[in-house]
Amino acid sequence: MRFLSCPGKPFEGKVAVVTGGGGVLCSAVAEALAENGASVAILDLKEDAAQTVATSIRDKGGKALAVVADVTDRDCVEEACKKVLEAFGTVDILVNGAGGNMPKATTGPSLSFFDISQEALESVISLNLLGTIIPCQVFGKVMAEKGSGVILNFSSVNAFRPLANIPAYSAAKAAVSNFTQWLAVHMSHNYSKKIRVNAVAPGVFFGRQNRYLLLNEAGELTERGKAIINHTPMARFGEPKELIGAVLWLLSDEARFVHGVIVPVDGGFTAFSGV
Repeated sequence: MRFLSCPGKPFEGKVAVVTGGGGVLCSAVAEALAENGASVAILDLKEDAAQTVATSIRDKGGKALAVVADVTDRDCVEEACKKVLEAFGTVDILVNGAGGNMPKATTGPSLSFFDISQEALESVISLNLLGTIIPCQVFGKVMAEKGSGVILNFSSVNAFRPLANIPAYSAAKAAVSNFTQWLAVHMSHNYSKKIRVNAVAPGVFFGRQNRYLLLNEAGELTERGKAIINHTPMARFGEPKELIGAVLWLLSDEARFVHGVIVPVDGGFTAFSGV
């Protein structure tokens, strides 16, 4: 997807790191950045997923590097950063898209809130919160040393309106929103006024991780899926390409005075009280 409001390729010469880059949403982000001129490092826990996206970008004439990385492991992220710097020389953009929920941390008929294991809670909170903070520490340090850069975290509509049944995910994404605002102020006060930090808060986009919540075995909407559609004024789930415009804007110089905000892309979900 070309960023039509800017002539040419607005990210030409920029180096972008996208965590969770092998996933449904962030693979679309990585490809859009590459199409608009950026060299893109795709970080993902799954090597095949990262390689697939990197290959797709290179096949279209773009520059891409696939890096296997566990964003909850500081040493692993440090090693990934070394590989990015060796390949591209710097980091200008960080998109923290790694995250997700898991069935073992989801309440339902077979699992009450009181019986969710500590291990499951820690796993979801670690992936979404630490998996955002650690890359900000590692790649953000590169930006701090050179005095410029853009960080975009992935929050969620759950940070505004917690959805039923997913307590750890909702709490973690609310923390990501708070951390985004904290980091924006911290970077400006302590390092550079030319480092921006924002977040995008996707609504419900259909993907592999939430399929079990939205569709039954027959491929029909679950009651939860129907409730989400009914609570979304646009009456549908989002498509990955519909996130790109907001993401590219927040990463671009057109948003150079936008700092410390969380932008919902949700079909009106957070605007609707249900009445």
